[in-house]
Order: sequence, then structure tokens, then C-alpha cells
Amino acid sequence: HHRTGSRWCIYPMYDFAHCLSDYIEGVTHSVCTLEFEVHRPLYDWILENLDLPRNLPHQYEFARLNLTFTVLSKRKLMQLVEKGLVAGWDDPRMPTIAGLRRRGVTASALRAFAYNIGITKYDGLTDVAVLEHAIRDELNKTALRRLAVLRPIRVILTNYPEGQSETLNAVNNPEDPDSGTRRVTFRRELYIESSDFMEDPPPKYFRLRPGGEVRLKYAYIIRCEEVIKDAAGNILELRCTADLDSKSGGADANRKVKGTIHWVSAADSIDAEVRLYDRLFREPDPETATDFERHLNPASFEVVAARCEPSLREARSETRYQFERLGYFVLDKDSTSERLVFNRTVTLRDSWAKAAQKPSGAQ
Repeated sequence: HHRTGSRWCIYPMYDFAHCLSDYIEGVTHSVCTLEFEVHRPLYDWILENLDLPRNLPHQYEFARLNLTFTVLSKRKLMQLVEKGLVAGWDDPRMPTIAGLRRRGVTASALRAFAYNIGITKYDGLTDVAVLEHAIRDELNKTALRRLAVLRPIRVILTNYPEGQSETLNAVNNPEDPDSGTRRVTFRRELYIESSDFMEDPPPKYFRLRPGGEVRLKYAYIIRCEEVIKDAAGNILELRCTADLDSKSGGADANRKVKGTIHWVSAADSIDAEVRLYDRLFREPDPETATDFERHLNPASFEVVAARCEPSLREARSETRYQFERLGYFVLDKDSTSERLVFNRTVTLRDSWAKAAQKPSGAQ
């Protein structure tokens, strides 16, 4: 060999090198993908025709993993990196260990996924929803719950005394009673999700509307009394009243409303950047597409401003959270003490499956 000389006498033929390097390194089970099945007779013949002690390695073949809405070809992944179509090998949209880890996927979720799909010789296409289900199942059990509001809209409770505040108990994880509770501060001025308010809502919309009521999680039922807008018609704030006898967990909390939304205190919440990651491709099987780059999903990455409960100041790298009603998130390495950055790992539900059930042209 032009570099290693005669140190490795198994150069240059791969079929010769494969079985001998396995034997030299003490490999007992050499696991390969299906394209190596036709190489196995030569693998076995070489080992059987050499004067080697027993305990020879054996080659086993299985089908490679193919995931919907994903490319796993190293050549194609490198193409995405080199062309700057992703931010690098650890881009949270990439199906690499580094990318999945940065996205907040745990090793145990990956192992559960591998166990669920099993080993087969059928060269099929696994729905990425199976992976996402394994991630949700794991994080539902382990992730701490926190309150965060994306694209916030201000709410003023006009009948709640100015300067007054109270602390409320919030559950850390209902799936894990040992995780305990934490305290969140409730005040007159709050933020809610802009998507949790509509002036002219469709039927069966159970969030906040003019004249409508919702419960603020862990707190009170509120009613929207007035919508304040700027000259361009953009909503500046909602003026609401609170039913002060309806506090969650209180003696008079039995009055029911259909909608419950989350919130944060305007004065106590902290700013954060939230990166919403989604599937990298729109095409279910981009591996087989002629021009796979043409099927990149332009909505696979979005950055939004958020307001979060102040306990998230103590978040540590790779700590996973469920932002209530929003999904699972992890603190990103780009975070600083002045600016927290969270990556969305996965939504609470499979929104792609719901979208696929819509009739063609439905909005």
C-alpha cells in the first residue's frame, strides 16, 4: 500500500479485507446491509480456506433504515452541508446523532424506536411518525413542564388590583408525582399566545374571543371585554375581567368553561428565542427523487420570540422541557446568560397526520 506499506496485508480487495479484519479484531457478528448478502459466500470461503483457529466471524444482513421525509445517504447529507442548505452536521433537522441530540432526542428514545421497528430483510420505508412517537413517549414521562408563550399578546385584567400578585402551584410533571410542583406568579398583566385569541372565530373554537371566557391554567376564568388596536388595526392588548371566585383548586372553582389556555406574567417572564424545527423535506420519499433538493421544506425552520416563566433562567444544556400545550423543547448550545435559545424537539401531536387527512384544497 502506498501509505501503510506491508503493515496491513489485506489490501486492496474489500471482500478480502472485510473478513480478515473482522477476524483480527475479534468480531463475532459482522452486521451488514442487504447489498452485502451476495458477498457472504466469498467472506465464508476465505475464512474457511485459511489455517485459522475456530470461532470465525459470521456475516449477517439486514435492510437499511429508510425514513419518510428524510434522507440518510451520507453523500446527500454532505451535499446539504456543503451547499449551506443546513447549518452543519449538528443542524437539528439532520438525521445524525449530533443533530438529533441537539434537537433534544434522547438515547433511550432512539433505542425504543429501534426496538419498535425491529430487524428485517424487507427493504421498506418506515414512517418518521414512528420515531416521533417514541420521542414523545419518552419525553412525556421525563420532561419537566414549563409555561412559555410564543408570539405573545398582552392581556390586562381590569378588575384585578394593580400592584397585587399571588403565587400559584404548578405541576412539574403529572406523569411523575415525585417531580413535585413549582411556584408561578400571577399578576394583573399577562401574556397569552396570539393564536389563543380570535376576533371572528370558526365554530368549535374554544379559546378566547370577544365576550368569550376561558380558564387560565392554574389560575382564574377570564372574559374578554375589549380589544385595543393600533392605527393599522394590529392588536395591542386585550382587556379582560377575571372571575375572582374561580381560582383553580379553590373552594369555588367548579364553574366550567370549555377552553383552557396557558399564560405568563408580563412583569416576571423572561425573553427567549425559540427555534421551531419541522421535517426537512415535503416529499415522503426524497431518497428516490431525481432532484431531492427540490423537495426541501421551506417551513422546516422558523425563529419566534417568546416569553417564558422565570424558572427557565436555571435551564441547563440538553435539559428537556414540555412547554405546556406547545411541544417538547431543549436548551440550545447557542444560549447565553442574556439570551436563552430553545429548540423544538417535537410537537405534542402529529400535526402532519392531521394535515394529510384534510381534503384537497382545504385550509
